[in-house]
Amino acid sequence: MRALSSPLRLRVLRLCAFESRTNKELAQLLGVNPGTMLHHVRTLVQTGYLAAEAERTGAQGAREVPYRATGLSWRTSMPGGSPVLIETFLQQIENVDPDDLDTTWMGLKLTPEHLKEFRQRLYELVNEFKERGPDPDGETYSFFSTLHPDENPPALS
Repeated sequence: MRALSSPLRLRVLRLCAFESRTNKELAQLLGVNPGTMLHHVRTLVQTGYLAAEAERTGAQGAREVPYRATGLSWRTSMPGGSPVLIETFLQQIENVDPDDLDTTWMGLKLTPEHLKEFRQRLYELVNEFKERGPDPDGETYSFFSTLHPDENPPALS
């Protein structure tokens, strides 16, 4: 759980989901010191969330190790992880043009049976697209959804 308790580590996993990236590339993309990034990358490798790929030679002839997300985080439960997921999401959209955000927020009033059905169907839809794998010629998108009890007291009669 500690490996996934950092918004920075979750962002690393997103960046390495569809293409391998080196420690240096990750540090540049996320605006952090390469030494700090190396600590986070090593934590993710040690816990199985990132895997090192074959070494390669970089532009300056230096040895580079690219890393790829293993997909393990998809199957990892994060009890109490909502705050870190929300913080990660907020960091991800910080520089996104508001016109490019397609946001949906709605209220629902459901019986326990319909709530169970909603959760199951949403999970099945997301899992179906995850299992398909990435489209080789596709663009990358991020999806974030949260379902929570609404602190909305009933109207007074």
